[in-house]
Amino acid sequence: MNAFIKFNKGLMSQPLLVELWIGLMVIFNMIVPLFYLDRLEAQVVLVGFMAGMVLMTLITAATGFSRLLGLGHIFWIPLLYFLWTHLDQIPPNDGFGVWVRSVMVINAASLILDGVDVLKYLAGERAEVVKGL
Repeated sequence: MNAFIKFNKGLMSQPLLVELWIGLMVIFNMIVPLFYLDRLEAQVVLVGFMAGMVLMTLITAATGFSRLLGLGHIFWIPLLYFLWTHLDQIPPNDGFGVWVRSVMVINAASLILDGVDVLKYLAGERAEVVKGL
């Protein structure tokens, strides 16, 4: 439980721009899927997001609030592939189609940022990003 609290405190201690980005990811990966729970794609996005939160809590327990947290979005790699393979079945001009394509762009951008953080961690930047949690 301490790791979960520490993880969330770390999230809320980020610069405003990072907090806004995190909020955008939460909206598109956790809140919007609730409106489409009858669709498999929304269920997969929601499960992928929740699995990532669990993994990030475990990473926080092991390494603190470190750059390795970027690894928590690793589930988005198969998620993006899954969504990509379903795009031909999803109209691009309705609310669901716009959301699916938006979540793909947001998650792909996040994966790039996460990859940079993980590489920095592997290169030796292992200190906690937020101190005093």
